[in-house]
Amino acid sequence: MSHVAFFIIAAVAVAAALGLVVKKNPIHGALFLVVNLAAVAALYLMLQAELLAAVQVIVYAGAIVVLFVFAIMVLIPGKEETAVDPRRAYRLLAVPVGVLLCGLLAGVVVGRVAAVGPAAAPSDGVEAVARVLFTDYLLPFELIGVLLLAAMVGVLVLARRRA
Repeated sequence: MSHVAFFIIAAVAVAAALGLVVKKNPIHGALFLVVNLAAVAALYLMLQAELLAAVQVIVYAGAIVVLFVFAIMVLIPGKEETAVDPRRAYRLLAVPVGVLLCGLLAGVVVGRVAAVGPAAAPSDGVEAVARVLFTDYLLPFELIGVLLLAAMVGVLVLARRRA
């Protein structure tokens, strides 16, 4: 049953990635990115990597996509849809190259899994990461928080000046 769930989640991730590349509307592309990132988080959960899944959803699907949508709305207000795609020939060339690269990746993964076998998940991964993060790396962690807060205030100030 886990193989079936893996293939369904992988198919959703690949379909969302294709939708992200194919769609011309950047807002729709951002929504496809959210679906793709959620599917990757589900794959992390299947690997019993709860911390990576949580970080994937919180940081990427939450913060990064909100940043993309904010940037789209601020930089090109009212022009979320593009008219003519000037890179259409490159996109058509990217399809066979992408298929070739996916085939190579599948060959490497199949060869690697057959040679090594499944890996054992650590029993206390989240606790160990949290312990190190909040003891040894507490100061850099707090400095990054302050830096992100300053960046957010700066973006709001810049956006307000344009309005």
